[in-house]
Amino acid sequence: MKRRTLLIFAAICVALIGFLIFTMRGTMDGSMMNDGLDMSTDFKSSDGSAMVQVTLPETLSANAQIGKRAFDVKCAACHGANAAGQNGVAPPLVHKIYEPSHHADFAFQRAAQNGVRSHHWGFGNMPAIEGITTAEIKFITAYVRELQRANGIN
Repeated sequence: MKRRTLLIFAAICVALIGFLIFTMRGTMDGSMMNDGLDMSTDFKSSDGSAMVQVTLPETLSANAQIGKRAFDVKCAACHGANAAGQNGVAPPLVHKIYEPSHHADFAFQRAAQNGVRSHHWGFGNMPAIEGITTAEIKFITAYVRELQRANGIN
């Protein structure tokens, strides 16, 4: 009985390890990098079109309204209208990769202030945003989080 239990346990462990390796492996084709999150949509086009469809919330909080104005000035040229990303330019921020449990609000602040090395997508490194303030980033983050919630990203 013990040997049978041990064999079943070993088989389950091998299957679990195989599953984890399969789901966690990254693509190395230069189009994007995968850290276990489903990024199966093909974003290889470089035409500048929106990468995702964004549902807008019925209303925005006062902070998010300020954030939208700042986003439109500081971020939309790359990340697209309503943070939908632009094919060949920059990724969508309304994407589960940027959900709060994976990229906390502080990650947005650091990326905007210091730039960030490419690690999820194949767009290249993001430069620091010249002249952006911590307050602007907080408002922009509020805007992006409200867009995310309206699109089922919590």
